[in-house]
Amino acid sequence: MKDHILIKNLEFYAHHGVYEYETREGQRFIVSARLFTGLSDSGESDRLEETVHYGQVSEFLVSFLTEHTYKLLEKAVQSCMEAVMLEFPLLDGIELTLQKPDAPIELEFETVAVTRTMYRHTAYIGLGSNMGDRQALIRAALQAVQQHPLCRVREVSDLIETEPYGGVPQDNFLNGAAEVETLMEPARFLAFLQKLEKEAGRVRTVKWGPRTLDLDILLFDDLIMGTRDLILPHPDMENREFVLQPMAQIAGFVRHPVSKKTMQQLLDELKSRQ
Repeated sequence: MKDHILIKNLEFYAHHGVYEYETREGQRFIVSARLFTGLSDSGESDRLEETVHYGQVSEFLVSFLTEHTYKLLEKAVQSCMEAVMLEFPLLDGIELTLQKPDAPIELEFETVAVTRTMYRHTAYIGLGSNMGDRQALIRAALQAVQQHPLCRVREVSDLIETEPYGGVPQDNFLNGAAEVETLMEPARFLAFLQKLEKEAGRVRTVKWGPRTLDLDILLFDDLIMGTRDLILPHPDMENREFVLQPMAQIAGFVRHPVSKKTMQQLLDELKSRQ
């Protein structure tokens, strides 16, 4: 298990529950947290400012969960994790358990609890547009990503003019790439990016056709996955110079999770084949 600080069984009184009397009268809750953060620096220096102050986190947890009301434990845990991760930037992740020992169950039991985890993720997204004011559309999308409370744009490549990929006659693209830190999981992050595409007027009719805005998840940590809606890493990226050139600029050292080759290596190999 990674380095972590454990906060166990903080008791407090709050007003979470599906039934009206639960939110009106309140009841006892218990919260525990594993705070994932590097401890080697503080272990060497013995300096509080180089670690996460567990006393402050404890006070924040109880304050947040008493000041807000939710019907479901799942929602309470999700909202609390997001708030903690935003408040304490030294955290790499958190595992949060919220117990409801007096839950309305007509059986003998010890407690009911929900446990969830949240981590900071590094995502690389491909940027593209070949309709309208291409640069303005891309810049507006990046601004929207930066303004989302669960995202932070770390780095953006230069935008390059590229010919269309896929054989559909259309205007040239502007393409680029961006590194984004996000607290979202892949499916939620994808839905957010597709919402930005839709707001920019993108209509999905012709595969590889013209588009006002194209935001593709290229890499998400070292994740390898495939669903109906999302394949990671992005398929065929090793054959697309308009992807590899911007990626090599901002993440040349980053390795493809499958081939284990760096973005710069993939770009060099593609150019040699061409």
